[in-house]
Amino acid sequence: MATSSTMQPKSVLAAESPPFNPQNYQRSSTYGGTRSPAVRSSPRSRSSSPTMGAGAKHANTNAIAKHTFQYNGETLEIRNVWAENVEEEMAAVRSVVEKYPYVAMDTEFPGVVAKPVSESFTADYHYKSLQVNVDLLKIIQLGLSFADEEGNFAPGCPCWQFNFRFSLDDDMYAQDSIDLLTKSGISFEDHAKRGIDPLLFGELLMVSGLVLDDRVRWVSFHSGYDFAYLIKILTTQGLPKEEKAFFELLKIYFPTVYDIKYMTSILDGFFAGGLQKLADDLGCQRLGAEHQAGSDSLLTMSTYFSLSKAKFKGSDGKIDDTKYANELFGYGGNHTVRKGPGGFHREASKVSSNSE
Repeated sequence: MATSSTMQPKSVLAAESPPFNPQNYQRSSTYGGTRSPAVRSSPRSRSSSPTMGAGAKHANTNAIAKHTFQYNGETLEIRNVWAENVEEEMAAVRSVVEKYPYVAMDTEFPGVVAKPVSESFTADYHYKSLQVNVDLLKIIQLGLSFADEEGNFAPGCPCWQFNFRFSLDDDMYAQDSIDLLTKSGISFEDHAKRGIDPLLFGELLMVSGLVLDDRVRWVSFHSGYDFAYLIKILTTQGLPKEEKAFFELLKIYFPTVYDIKYMTSILDGFFAGGLQKLADDLGCQRLGAEHQAGSDSLLTMSTYFSLSKAKFKGSDGKIDDTKYANELFGYGGNHTVRKGPGGFHREASKVSSNSE
């Protein structure tokens, strides 16, 4: 902690930070450096997975190729993506987004291990907390779900669940977050053996049609951390030190962003719960396991369209996004930004931004 008022506040690990695993921790924790070759294997059925770990025994495991569900009379799929099929599946995503440009997104990450320590509270305290944790940690899972402008899911497979390389032996994490993810069906043995290289995924994401295109609408719930991890993947660098620069990058890569948590904040009778409670209130059906990114992204999409059709229709009967587009709950200069430290964001205190 600085002792002179002339010194700039800086982010360090606080003594009261949650338990975490620092094994083999290196000061450079971004995605730079030497990249291991992408895993390439001979073609095989998506239903087979010869390298599954012990996590495959869990009913909701992400180690298997897919989970299928009945939804409004149709069979829908959450498809798991690993290193061996990431290029094939990103090619499928490029095709789907042309017709279904609404992309609901959720991430799973290894909790929170640090918070800023400075002489006094600063206006960007919560961004500094986000920055130090995202720079230190690695993404575990990304869920992307696709729908059209009416909220109709892409037929067959509307959801891809990307599973990233993550090692409980080598990577940093908060133990309670890992425990929750394990109970939800995350197979960390498979993440260590078959996980996607974030550098390769960043390259594929850049040419996927998902980013740098203002026709794509990104739908999320309390998503500062979610977008921060994606920006880290896309830039292969640590996050900007200044919040303003972060929002500039956000606007470049994700020109149109919707945050459902922010949407609820501008309605009468502010909603204080998480995604699941809001979805229940709106009568939205969950497909898949809570605390897995694919299921959470599907529920995020359903919840967005239910809420926007109920509360944000314009005089022409169409959804009017002008009141909430490109605002993130708890960040930037909007009315949801806390004026004091107040502990960690609820968003950061959970494994993912949808975990309530």
